[in-house]
Amino acid sequence: MRVKYFYQQLFSHISVIVIAFLILSLMFSHFIEQFVYNNKTEELANYGKALLRDIDQEQGSSRTLLKSYGHVLEGRDIQYSLFDEKSAIIYSTGLKTPLIELNAEEWAELQSGKAIYVKQEYKRFGQAVTYVLLPYFHYNQFVGGVLLTSPIKGSREAISQLNQFLIYTTIIAVSIALLISGILSTLHGRRLKRLRAATANVAKGDYSVRIKAANFDEIGELANDFNSMVEKLEASAEEIESLENRRRQFMADVSHELRTPLTTIRGIIEGLRNDMISESEKERGLQLASNETMRLIRLVNENLDYEKIRSNQITLVKQDIQLRELMEIIQDQLHDAAADHGNQVIVDVQENTMVYADYDRLTQILINITKNSIQFTENGFIRLTGNQTDNGTIIEIEDTGIGMDPDIIEKIWGRFYKAIDSRTTNPYGEFGLGLSIVKQLVTLHGGTITVDSVIDEGTTFSIWLPKGL
Repeated sequence: MRVKYFYQQLFSHISVIVIAFLILSLMFSHFIEQFVYNNKTEELANYGKALLRDIDQEQGSSRTLLKSYGHVLEGRDIQYSLFDEKSAIIYSTGLKTPLIELNAEEWAELQSGKAIYVKQEYKRFGQAVTYVLLPYFHYNQFVGGVLLTSPIKGSREAISQLNQFLIYTTIIAVSIALLISGILSTLHGRRLKRLRAATANVAKGDYSVRIKAANFDEIGELANDFNSMVEKLEASAEEIESLENRRRQFMADVSHELRTPLTTIRGIIEGLRNDMISESEKERGLQLASNETMRLIRLVNENLDYEKIRSNQITLVKQDIQLRELMEIIQDQLHDAAADHGNQVIVDVQENTMVYADYDRLTQILINITKNSIQFTENGFIRLTGNQTDNGTIIEIEDTGIGMDPDIIEKIWGRFYKAIDSRTTNPYGEFGLGLSIVKQLVTLHGGTITVDSVIDEGTTFSIWLPKGL
């Protein structure tokens, strides 16, 4: 059976309050009842002790004393009876019988000097009364006692009025509690409904939904957690969408990069098969086919290398490397490529500058960046510098090329990204994988790479690699 949260809260609150009030009322009522009866018996005992004391002191005027006490006690609805050692009544303001009816146990207690306190008695006196029996000793001899009685009707009326007052108080308290509980239950119910509606929207794919939250209770904390969860889901959805777009772009780029050299190779093969290429052009055609084949191999190798690096399938063998020596090797390897663009590669690093890295992968990083700088620089220079710091080594590759806009800098690390979009007229590089691989390799080394560039002034790549242990 489905029970709404509102009614659950209402029932639980009212139940707790009603049970608490019932328990408190019963305990309080019992306490007051005992208090009233105890006071009554104590009052009777005090009057009885005073009467016996005065009788013992004023033997000659005892009858007058007894009458005066009778008048005083009558005003307080108290009757008393004096009796002798044989239970015969000597003087009484209430009892009409000649004897006090006492059992053997009561006589034994009285004769031993003990007082008897009874809060409620009905059978012996024909009505419900509170009574006290006090022994009277004269010269240490038991000569009788005094019986004081008071109807408990007045006490019961006081207790009844108190219980009535408690009932009214309980009704008022329950009514107020019902109102407050209804307000709180309604408030919490609405908050839970908002959470439920928001959850339904998220289930439909709407990750923009947010809930007003506060930290003053668990529902507010739940709303905060919900908002945090939705933010993460939204970020994940955006990342998934971005990855899907990159996957589609990757497939398009790879297809194009493969189609161009394959089309060239196929055209040359068809020309050779059908004798459409003259003997003088055959060597050139075969060389072109070889170049395109090598281009395909490089594309496949770079993709495989990128995937291995991205999935941490390569192992770095780090060692201390003399940076100047490595840069001079790169300078020699790229001398001809730089000369074709009218550029000069300059190495500016101290002899004793060391870097802690994998030799082959660091070489790959520097060659990729330097080749990139050469491709985008005409009749300028590419400067390779390095400096050791307390916590690592900083390597910079500076060129005087065409530079980049700030919004392009973050894009250059993307796979297959090219600064020049046209694939057919782009003179700068082939596949757009070099800088993606560089970024991954630097990250694997635990280092960082940044780019500063100004249009028509040049670009500087800065690499920081941490010091070895």
